[in-house]
Amino acid sequence: MQDTQVSKRQWIANVIMALCLICVVLIIALSSGNKHGYQDVIESGTLKIITRNSPSTYFQDRDQESGFEYELAQLFAQYLGVKLEVVVADSLDDLISEVETGAVAFAAAGLTKTEQRAERVQFADSYMDVTHKLVYRRDKKRPKSLQVLLDGTLVVTAHSSHAQNLKDIQQNLMPQLSWIERDDAEVSELVLMVENGEIDYTIVNSNEYEALAGFYPNVAAAFDMGHAQELAWAFPKYSDQTLISEARNFFHLMRESGLLSQLEERYYGHLNQIDNVGTLTFLRQADERLHEYQALFQKSAEHNELDWRLLAAIGYQESHWKPKAKSRTGVRGLMMLTRNTAKEVGVTNRLDPVQSITGGSAYFAKLKKRYKHIQEPDRTWIALAAYNVGAGHVRDAQRITEKQGADPERWMDLKERLPLLSQKKWYKNTQYGYARGQEPVHYVQNIRRFYDLLVWREQPEPTYDSLGEGSIFTASAYKTIKPLTSIN
Repeated sequence: MQDTQVSKRQWIANVIMALCLICVVLIIALSSGNKHGYQDVIESGTLKIITRNSPSTYFQDRDQESGFEYELAQLFAQYLGVKLEVVVADSLDDLISEVETGAVAFAAAGLTKTEQRAERVQFADSYMDVTHKLVYRRDKKRPKSLQVLLDGTLVVTAHSSHAQNLKDIQQNLMPQLSWIERDDAEVSELVLMVENGEIDYTIVNSNEYEALAGFYPNVAAAFDMGHAQELAWAFPKYSDQTLISEARNFFHLMRESGLLSQLEERYYGHLNQIDNVGTLTFLRQADERLHEYQALFQKSAEHNELDWRLLAAIGYQESHWKPKAKSRTGVRGLMMLTRNTAKEVGVTNRLDPVQSITGGSAYFAKLKKRYKHIQEPDRTWIALAAYNVGAGHVRDAQRITEKQGADPERWMDLKERLPLLSQKKWYKNTQYGYARGQEPVHYVQNIRRFYDLLVWREQPEPTYDSLGEGSIFTASAYKTIKPLTSIN
């Protein structure tokens, strides 16, 4: 009997040892494929990451790479002292697989931290909280509960956290719930399908909705599905911890310095400034009026080394492209020049659209040169504020910003202080006195949105076969939103 018990214990011990050996072998096998650990990155001088195409992650902006996730990763590469190499995944599942096998250092792709993903990868610290928003077409009755999903077509990106959330709802609350998952469709495409009435609903992260909603005026968010979730970079599960530790240190510095907030402001700070009616009005007037003045904007932009779409956005904000426009204070013309400004730039007839666009462009270029020591895009935002309220008032606001310990050359800080110019306790001690300080803030934010709409308007319409198999809708073909993040 005793021999039998010893034999059983020995057998159990052997099984446990065998399982441990299997785990060790598995870990070695998985980690051996990872050639992108911290030491590898430093020695090779290259940080290779994977991402996906979307307005909140990575896209090509006027022949240069851009996107919130891309810029974060670029800053991290600079922090490490290496160059960044970017790989774009075809699907979310491919993206996770590439991280899992160690083919890249990590994924910077707006990934939500989920239990299912945590079984395959390990996450660094969160850098943003998002919610899942149910998106519908606004000419339909606004959904108030999940029950409405039983009667419409719901499509989400395959292998997304949205798909997993729906599976949880189906399992725990609504067994009859059904939906379609698309491997070949990113969030931009799905929102466009709702806009065009091809599908009834989709689900997107709140930051992605903010980036897209202004471009699709017929869509709206019904409600949040579930609680807030965290976005984080995903690393190979069995890689060394040094690179993840460096990422945590990096994000700590980004938060402490305010650079993370500044980056968020650049990509999301001007969104939802214009309502859907304003968006529709702008797009309609762009179709009706802009063609008459586009060549003038392009010529002036080329002469002054500016983006013509930015000049056109200024013109719309100033006058809605009306050459005879006139304000209560006597500012006149398409670019709404004062008498003094017109004289300064050689404009003799402010109501002549050629002179107005030429003069307004020259004046804005002059303001930009005034702030040449400020990095883009803050330089452009501050020059726009000066075009609206005057360089003197901007300088007063910069002094207030400086006194309060913030950065006077950072638009995110300056736009919080400009409204103080309308309060006596602040403007009484300034050189130029009272100003409607909130006005230049709205002015800049509106122009940023109008610019984005003009860029978006130039992109070709995507082609896809709706819900059929074999979609020809590719990541490079769809309309990608390009925020004004780096203007030369």
